[in-house]
Amino acid sequence: MRAADPERVIAAARSWLGTPYHDQASLRGVGCDCLGLARGVWREAVGPEPFPIPPYSRDWGETGPREVLAEGARAMMIEAPPADAGPGALVLFRMRPRAIAKHVGILTAPDIFLHAYERLGVIEEPLTPSWRRRIAFAFLFPQR
Repeated sequence: MRAADPERVIAAARSWLGTPYHDQASLRGVGCDCLGLARGVWREAVGPEPFPIPPYSRDWGETGPREVLAEGARAMMIEAPPADAGPGALVLFRMRPRAIAKHVGILTAPDIFLHAYERLGVIEEPLTPSWRRRIAFAFLFPQR
């Protein structure tokens, strides 16, 4: 499997800037959560989603030991060492130490990422040391 052109992924991600935050949604300009943003970028950069995402609760990340996001991404994307992740990579964050990874973003530059954040919607911001140390997994979007 070959990786998608990072510029194509970044352009698709940036087209979602300003989309309001909305749980479980994935409609550019209308609403999305962080997973909905990743799904929308997939549709634009890769093609149709490979499987439907089941409904999930706001606290899903606190309810078990399985790395559900990483397992799903691993099944359809190209895993990369987090330290080697560059622009265009999907990164999964642990929001608390020893918790499972439950937030996703897309690197748009070595020290900048884009994500859907509650109350702020889709934003692009610096990948500060605080954010960087939370990265648990990184994946590359595959080519169409």
